[in-house]
This record gives sequence, structure tokens and C-alpha cells, in this order.
Amino acid sequence: MKLLKQLSTLAILEGISYLMFAVTMPLKYMLEITGPNQIVGMLHGVLFLAYCLWAIFVSKEQNWNIKTTCITLAASLLPIATFIVDSKIIKPEIDRLKN
Repeated sequence: MKLLKQLSTLAILEGISYLMFAVTMPLKYMLEITGPNQIVGMLHGVLFLAYCLWAIFVSKEQNWNIKTTCITLAASLLPIATFIVDSKIIKPEIDRLKN
């Protein structure tokens, strides 16, 4: 359960960091302000890797099938998909384990 809750937090943080590129990319390429993009880029990279590792850990711990595991991992590649995975896969799993 602990890993699931951590994955839920990582899913939200990774999604937010991905969306932050919508602000920092125009700053970098239109206004030539690179600092924010470097910070967001590093933060997103760390969160991306952590999310993927935790998804694998949770997959093994919860005995997820290959489809659920692949969907969870693929979500890290699309800007809002981690929010969807959190609400459709991770949160229901947490609720199921509570009962």
C-alpha cells in the first residue's frame, strides 16, 4: 500500500512537471530565458525516472498484468496521462486494498 501511495504522488508530480514545460519552453525559445527550462527539465527527468521505477515496483508487488503495467508506464510519455492513470488505476487499487 505504501508503494501505491508513493506512486500516486509521483504520478501527480510527474504530470505537473510535464505541464510546466508549457510555460518554460516558450520562455526558452521565444524569449531566450533558459534558466527555468533547465530547472524544470532536471526536475521532470528525476520525477519521470522515479515514476517509472515505482510503477515497476508496484506492478511486481500488486501482481499487475502486462496490460496494466504497460499502460501505467506509457502514461509517463503523455502530458496528462499520469493524472488519468492515477484516477483510473492507482486510486481504485488503493481503495480496494483499504477494504
